[in-house]
Amino acid sequence: MIYQIEKYAQRVRFASQHAPVSGGDWPSLLGISFPKSGTHLLDQILLGFSTVAPFSKRVHSFYAEYEGESGRKRSPEQALDWLDSLGSGDIASTHLFARPDAVKRVCSPKFVPYFIFRDPRDVVVSHVFYVTDMEARHVHHAYYQALPDFNARLNVSILGRSDTEVEFSNIADRFAPYLGWLDQPEVLAIHFEDLILDRASALARIMDHFLARAPLPAARQLILNSLEISINPKKSPTFRSGKTGEWKKYFTDEHKKIFKGAAGDLLVKLGYEKNNDW
Repeated sequence: MIYQIEKYAQRVRFASQHAPVSGGDWPSLLGISFPKSGTHLLDQILLGFSTVAPFSKRVHSFYAEYEGESGRKRSPEQALDWLDSLGSGDIASTHLFARPDAVKRVCSPKFVPYFIFRDPRDVVVSHVFYVTDMEARHVHHAYYQALPDFNARLNVSILGRSDTEVEFSNIADRFAPYLGWLDQPEVLAIHFEDLILDRASALARIMDHFLARAPLPAARQLILNSLEISINPKKSPTFRSGKTGEWKKYFTDEHKKIFKGAAGDLLVKLGYEKNNDW
């Protein structure tokens, strides 16, 4: 009910703006993310567009490929059904694999899509803190707490688990289903680090990607200000530090060796290293 009221209020508020999609519709803003890579940060930024155009958050509509509490993997059909459920002017977030059918839907006029990712070394460190300390309902929470120390937990976050029916692969295999988003010109790829270290440029790219698909009458600076003001880390339920390069504090030489063996050329593919000599 709240969602419908907000959508109606936004339509009335911006009634003078013409929708860019044929049939009088606005596209959906879709924030795709690899887990522990700035999902809530991107979500907040996209919500900034609601102050300059008739967009509103799709309440209770986050989609993930795995159920958090059970670890059960959802079917490809469930992902497509969720994408099809999104409507004109919705803002939604997802951990979504780049399967061909999903790519076809996302790379259509119905969506303005973004894909955010983070240095996988920081991802595995963040994952340890999240599963161990922040999400007691997570399927791996009890297992992580039972491990002797942080180093052992970090090894698991890098290598995954093979001793359980719940699918949890190594870091490279976990990222592999998302790599296809990097090949789609319709999807803007965003390094989480850019939003921390060079936010002005990153927000400008986010804005320009939007305006290329959905032109707005508002001044560029007004739009940029709206995106900046919408950022509030304290409202993120999983926010811990928001820093970059934190892995350097936690990786031992042994962790580096294990990570290199598991990740292969992943860091090179994502632009974080030029080779495996780090």
